[in-house]
Amino acid sequence: MYRLRSMFYRALAHPLTRGIDIDDPRTTDLRSTIIQQKPILRKIYREWYRLLSDDLPVGDGHALELGSGGGFLDQFIPDLITSDMFVLPKIHLVMDGRRMPLADASLRAIVMTNVFHHIPDARAFLAEAARTVRPGGVVAMIEPWNNPWARFICSRLHHEEFDPNASQWEFKTQGPLSGSNHALPWIVFQRDRAKFEQRFPQWKIEKLQPLMPLCYLMSGGVSMRPRAPGFMFNAIRILERPFESSMAIFAHLLLRKR
Repeated sequence: MYRLRSMFYRALAHPLTRGIDIDDPRTTDLRSTIIQQKPILRKIYREWYRLLSDDLPVGDGHALELGSGGGFLDQFIPDLITSDMFVLPKIHLVMDGRRMPLADASLRAIVMTNVFHHIPDARAFLAEAARTVRPGGVVAMIEPWNNPWARFICSRLHHEEFDPNASQWEFKTQGPLSGSNHALPWIVFQRDRAKFEQRFPQWKIEKLQPLMPLCYLMSGGVSMRPRAPGFMFNAIRILERPFESSMAIFAHLLLRKR
């Protein structure tokens, strides 16, 4: 299965990133170009960014984005602090989400898109987020989700690990992007929700909204060639909405600090 998945991935890989190691900073930088060149993918990110920006509470404190990479969330959230694991254009901080060089209760929000499942120690991040986010502040994210359809797609078309049976919230990694567990958000916030609530009573899961069974797949994401033009975005979103609760590939998650 791994060999077949690798063959599919190489055949469908976007030409700009083909042959470049996923942990190479050039891969992350090139994703900015890919997003801008793919109208349907730009529209997906705009929908996600509107959801995240609407999550932010008013009041004191900055909003911090983890894994800003090639995105453009700063166009939706004024004075956003951007960060990543690499030195990249438009990045304010090079940092690890498990060890943030920020003062206690200094943030009103931490936001991220497709980042949580790359964090090798979810407990360390959640504890650090609890330290740096003020009461009433939030952690808002768009992350991969788990269901039979998502497992089917990821096992055949995605290079990242997808292990919903993992017993731990940690995984070994040799690079910032090559290490991941696509199922980690589902594991922490749904399968192990009782454990999460016991260990992190300061966090309340305020929103868990499954998203997009088909649209992102048709866009090709940031690493593969598109399968649909931009003008089909609205039609695909209408078509897939009835199936989001059972077949979503992503989820919109919101944690609020008590």
